[in-house]
Amino acid sequence: MKLKPIIDSLLENDLYKFNMGNVIFKQFNDYKTTWTFKCRNEDVRFTEEMLQESREQVDHYCTLRFSDDEIEYLKKTCPWLSEGYLNYLKFWHPVRSEIFVQSGRAEDAYGNDVVCIPYNDCGLAIEARGTWLNTSMYEIAILAIVNEVYFAIRHEDPYVDLRGRFEHSTRTKVGELRNGVYDIGAFSEFGLRRRLSRETHDWLIGYLKENAPGFVGTSNVYLARQWGVKPVGTMAHEFVQCVGQGNHEHNPAYSNRFAMKAWTDEYQTRNGIVLGDTIGTDVFLKDFDLTYATLFSGVRHDSGDPIAWGEKILAHYGKLGINPRLKTLLFSDSLNFERATAIKRHFDGRCNIAFGIGTYLANDAGVEPLNIVMKVTECNGSPVAKLSDSPGKGMCRDNGYVDYLNRTIKWRMEH
Repeated sequence: MKLKPIIDSLLENDLYKFNMGNVIFKQFNDYKTTWTFKCRNEDVRFTEEMLQESREQVDHYCTLRFSDDEIEYLKKTCPWLSEGYLNYLKFWHPVRSEIFVQSGRAEDAYGNDVVCIPYNDCGLAIEARGTWLNTSMYEIAILAIVNEVYFAIRHEDPYVDLRGRFEHSTRTKVGELRNGVYDIGAFSEFGLRRRLSRETHDWLIGYLKENAPGFVGTSNVYLARQWGVKPVGTMAHEFVQCVGQGNHEHNPAYSNRFAMKAWTDEYQTRNGIVLGDTIGTDVFLKDFDLTYATLFSGVRHDSGDPIAWGEKILAHYGKLGINPRLKTLLFSDSLNFERATAIKRHFDGRCNIAFGIGTYLANDAGVEPLNIVMKVTECNGSPVAKLSDSPGKGMCRDNGYVDYLNRTIKWRMEH
């Protein structure tokens, strides 16, 4: 490897991966998935050097194991994780043969085309294939590796001081937060997958802990442990996709109901922020009935207009006779301090407000950040889809399945 190890602990993952992993382990451990990498930037190309470094970083990642101290930390910090799952993690490790990293179309050792199909033409194609229990854990590490490799190699000129720019922009925006230019209340850092580098991420959490009013914690479990802050997170879109669409006997228009049942069967009222936009918020609200709206402590926003979405959620709570002041709206879609301030001012006093802020905190160095994702595209041999409330954030390889899913949702909404 040309660079230092980018991921050097299996604890360096977002908290929601462990929360979901616990439920997968207990309820869906036989599910199999395929994950696909996508770069949303139209003008980004990954070079052969970036490809090779990414491969070698993934090689290193797959040598890692959880230490006893790390398992003990999870046990003490996340008491909702079952003993069986924590014992499983003691022996778990990434499987290198399940992760494919290549430049695009390729042949395997027997001349068979294609090992890994690129989602778009950016010079990098990545897939992970295996049990959901395994492949779910790879997503964040792979994205963090690709992101840091890209910036380290693209901007390796010593005169391009990305770290200096990053620290300056962080000090400036936190200073404005302290001086009252922005007022966002409670916020967490969600930037692991698109951070500038491992070193800047470590510096960032320490700086936010000491200087940023309202800073609650980070999704990065490793850095939460290192800095003594709270690890933050609940569930991701993959959970609704796989639980709701991976069982082929299920009507996928009811994906949210199946996912919320699986979650509350395990956690009851713990881990209580639900994600509602996987197949659109309107159909989510069909299933977010009095029982689930009571059990979950709030809802996370990740696509669509945040003000319109928040008003819709608060109106729904009102129809159910639930006091929205007892509930939390967590906003996490492409936020900066300015947008977060506007959202807080709009909803202040009507409910609890919290923010999860990613790229704006973890990769603001004066150059265009990458907009990369790695999404589950197949579960148990069939396509799955994320539709979202924002054009461009959905992802599925099979347009026929997207059409089918939309038709089931349309029928449900009309009947």
